[in-house]
Amino acid sequence: MSEAHSIVVLAGDGIGPEIVGATRQVLNRIGSFDYKEHLIGGISIDENGTALTEGVIDDCRTSDAVLLGAVGGPKWDEVVARDPQAPRPEQGLLGIRKALGLYANLRPVKPSAALIGSSPLKEDRIRGTDLLVVRELTGGIYFGESGRDGDTAHDDCAYSVVEIERIARTAFEAARQRAVGRQAGPRVTSVDKANVMETSRLWRETVKAVAVDYADVELDHMLVDNTAMQLVSRPTDFDVIVTENLFGDILSDEAAMLTGSLGMLPSASIGGEGEPGLFEPVHGSAPDIAGQGVANPLATMLSAAMMLRYGLDLPAEADRIESAVDAVLDSGLRTPDLFTGSEGETEAGTSEVTSAVLAELA
Repeated sequence: MSEAHSIVVLAGDGIGPEIVGATRQVLNRIGSFDYKEHLIGGISIDENGTALTEGVIDDCRTSDAVLLGAVGGPKWDEVVARDPQAPRPEQGLLGIRKALGLYANLRPVKPSAALIGSSPLKEDRIRGTDLLVVRELTGGIYFGESGRDGDTAHDDCAYSVVEIERIARTAFEAARQRAVGRQAGPRVTSVDKANVMETSRLWRETVKAVAVDYADVELDHMLVDNTAMQLVSRPTDFDVIVTENLFGDILSDEAAMLTGSLGMLPSASIGGEGEPGLFEPVHGSAPDIAGQGVANPLATMLSAAMMLRYGLDLPAEADRIESAVDAVLDSGLRTPDLFTGSEGETEAGTSEVTSAVLAELA
């Protein structure tokens, strides 16, 4: 790398500092980066009285990327239970997404060959699965008008052409990027409920219009209920799935379970071109095992690989991390969350797994 990219590090709560610390070792083996460490979530509430300060937001905005560990824990949940107006750790995560204008969540689903037996689905159904869910993050029913009137409640779903266009372009670009070096061409499946919802009809019309600029990318449309069924019956048929906020929330969690372990799932939230993205593991802060040296750092390492690929335009470096993680899993090394006691497995802690990944990168 010709320059040192700037990365804001938000380790957060629980196991966050452990898994982010391990991931920084991996990044340092890959190249040279300038880090700025800040507090977010519960630890920021303890120190600053708020889950996210303006100073942190300012540094994130001027960085090249943001790497996050995890936020939250029962300590702060108990405070909120006593006082619903008390600051919540999750406000830090939602706040940084909003401040950075992160409108697209990218969640890859690619079961490791070494862990394929952990999936609740039969091996022949999931072997070869390699898909990406692109979820719109800032519109739809979660951000529409809502309220109650007596025994009636409402949540309104609204989307604009601009919101749909930008998430569609994110999906098409991601499909192109994923197709590099592959035999199969890029393909996008746009998911909606166009047979019922007016927003979905606008969604489908707009995605079709954007597709004109991506003649090399195959596009198909699928209703959300059918998609939910096809994800568990033929997941290998999908490449990139793009959908609105509510559908994406549900489908990405369904797709995640194909891997059989939340401890292996990375994610990325990105915004406009040239703006910093946020990269974090899907799992939580796991306060029950914090400080014990047994946390699984692999999802955070894979999130860093996504940061290199989608945030810093360093795909070759991302490939190196992903290959190193696969090699360690193939060797049988397992943190307790992955350890089953099967033949060939060796139970190991955070530091041992990290050292093994570093050795693969040597």
